[in-house]
Amino acid sequence: MVLQIKPMRLEDLEAVMEIEEKCFILPWSKLSFLHELLDNERAYYYVAVRDQQILGYIGMWIVLDEGHITNLAVHPSYRRQGVGRALLKNLAFEGKKMGLNYLTLEVRISNLSAQILYKEVGFVEAGVRPGYYQDNREDALIMWKGPL
Repeated sequence: MVLQIKPMRLEDLEAVMEIEEKCFILPWSKLSFLHELLDNERAYYYVAVRDQQILGYIGMWIVLDEGHITNLAVHPSYRRQGVGRALLKNLAFEGKKMGLNYLTLEVRISNLSAQILYKEVGFVEAGVRPGYYQDNREDALIMWKGPL
């Protein structure tokens, strides 16, 4: 079956939380996702679905003409199958429809596989945020894509 990208719904949160907890040392709480979906009018979240199973998700906040990617995660069993790439391409497509000109994100300096993916879809390095990650004070590479 084909991979579909759909807006995240409240019913998706159980699967999203499972992926979040498998992918991150300091996962977001369910309450954080609820806030994003229900209260943050600048937040947009999408899930990748195949055969009614959520394989990954992506989110962004809109600030002026920019989309700031808050998180991107793919279930470990489905990595390197184009899920992350599809989520990123969909986000750029949706962002352009909303009038955004740029996308930006932070990625761990040590996460080379993610950096490669981001570069493959058009992101470029733009700087470093020293000590950005709370768990180990690792630096974050800032990347930008645009104009969309």
